[in-house]
Parts: sequence; C-alpha cells; structure tokens
Amino acid sequence: MSERVDTTGHSHRLSIVIPLYNEEDNVAPLLARVHEALDGYPHPWELILVDDGSSDHTVRRIKEEAQKYGPYVRLIELQRNFGQTAAMQAGIDATRGDVIVTLDGDLQNDPKDIPRLVKRLLEEDLDLVAGWRRDRQDSVWLRTIPSRLANRLIGRVTGVHLHDYGCTLKAFRAHILKDVRLYGEMHRFIPAWVATLTTPARIGEEVVTHHPRRYGQSKYGIGRTFRVLLDLLAVYFFMRYRTRPGHFFGKIAFAFGGVGGVILLYLFVLKLMGESIGTRPLFQVGILFEVMAVQFLTTGILAELLTRTYYESSDTRSYTVRNEAELALPPDQGWHQP
Repeated sequence: MSERVDTTGHSHRLSIVIPLYNEEDNVAPLLARVHEALDGYPHPWELILVDDGSSDHTVRRIKEEAQKYGPYVRLIELQRNFGQTAAMQAGIDATRGDVIVTLDGDLQNDPKDIPRLVKRLLEEDLDLVAGWRRDRQDSVWLRTIPSRLANRLIGRVTGVHLHDYGCTLKAFRAHILKDVRLYGEMHRFIPAWVATLTTPARIGEEVVTHHPRRYGQSKYGIGRTFRVLLDLLAVYFFMRYRTRPGHFFGKIAFAFGGVGGVILLYLFVLKLMGESIGTRPLFQVGILFEVMAVQFLTTGILAELLTRTYYESSDTRSYTVRNEAELALPPDQGWHQP
C-alpha cells in the first residue's frame, strides 16, 4: 500500500491525463502503479488515457486493462498520430475534475508523486505545481545537459524560472489549465502559458522521482532543439505582446528606421560636401532599411486590427478574474440603498 497524503481538508475531484504513443508494454504496469499510488485516495478521481495514433497494440492493451478496473478508466483514441501536445489537449478537454494532473506513459514518472503534488497545490493555493526531475535517469549528454540549458533559456525569456520545463508530471487548477489552448509542440511551455493567466508567484515546483525507461523507446532526441527555439519565440511574443502586437513590430520598425535614417543622413552630409553617393552600396542599404521599417510598421497596424477583431468578435477577454464566481450577484442585490 502506498504512503497516503492527507488532502481531506480540500474537497476536490481529480482527473489524471496520460498521453501514450506506442507504449504497449507499459500499459499494464502503468495502470497498476496509478491504482497503487491512489489506493485509499479520499476524493473522487478519474484516469484518462489518450492514444496518439499508436501503430502497435497500445489501444488493445488499454481496453483489456480498463475492463479490469471500471468506467473511471477512460480511453480517448485519436485518428492518427497528432503529437504529444494535441494528445494532451484532447485529454484535458475530456476532464471533469477540479484538479488535473498530467504525466507520461513511459513509466519514468512515478504516480506515487501525484498525491504530494495535489496536496501542495491545494494547501498553498497555487495554480500549478510542476515536477522537477532533480535526479534524471537519462543520457547526460543527449538529454540532461541540453535540458538544463534549455530550462535556463526558457526561464530567462519567459520570466517563469523552473528547473525542469520538460517534466510532464504536473498538477493544475482545472479552470486555469482549460483556459490555455495548446498547439504545435507547446506542451513543454505550459507553465509559461499558465503565466499569461496567473502570476508566476502562484506557480510552484516539487522534486519528483524519475525512473529509467524499461520498455519501448524514447520519442525525443537532440533534433527537437530547433523546434524548441522556434516555439520559445512564439511564447515570448504571446506572453508580452498578445494584446498589443503593434508594440512588438513597432520596436523593430523604429530600429530599422533609425539605422536607415542615420545612414541616409550621413550620405546627405557627404552629398552636401560634393561627393557622389548614387553608386555607393551604403545608399542602397539605407533605402532598404527604411523600406523594411515601413513594412514592419504596417504589419504592426494590421496585427492590431486583427487582435481587436479577435477580442471583439468572440467571448475571449484580455484579462482573467480569479474570484469571478464570488463576484456574481443577482441584479437586485449588492446595492447601497438610499
């Protein structure tokens, strides 16, 4: 029987989301470990397994194992392999709990850490508790060192400083996570996306157990580095300029315009001194910089128009209210009567 963590003072429903891709040998021990970890858990919970278009017998194994437990073990079968981010989003969309926990299906995350992460999330009134694989059981040169460098870069760019962005084991407030939409390969940046809806002070970190992979093969390698850098640029843009893209493009426009202006002013002075500037490459560079400045400026204006159209034509707001349910009052209450 697993060590129990008391969460009785914080009533909640727990949803666990696990994306899987070609993990047929891990299905049975994974479900066994989850049930062992939550043996005697004092609150309702559900387990959502998302098959991301596996080409092996993962789906069949999940169906066989689910029959041994009950309807709270649910399978979402995607039509094809959409990637871990899409699989995770599908699982999150299907959750019904107040607290959502995500973890990998390769048995490297330990389900026994789930109650501890949930306990800290609720007791410290946080919106996210991220796992930290302090003692990683992966290749040092291909996984651990590149991951540490990436974590430092991501923390510096986003302002959300975590030791381990890549750890899938995380606990969330459901109402916060469901306001985050994941696309592409953005699952590793979930803490940064959460920080667009809440303050980094409400994001915590907890050391978790990390096991070496026993079955199957890792789906990730050093080749994902360039995708991470591109995704990081997108995260940086949306965190700082989502509601004011004109400022982002405007800064670039003024930079190019300033440099081009200095170049053309310098050439203008030379022209007044009687020198020929028409055949100088620097003259063409100055003109090019000014044209680029105009292009970035107009791009910023178009982006502002698109942003305003997006917010005004949908229910999406440029802010979130933490205690919105508490503020709701009937129309005839909450008024100072004369």
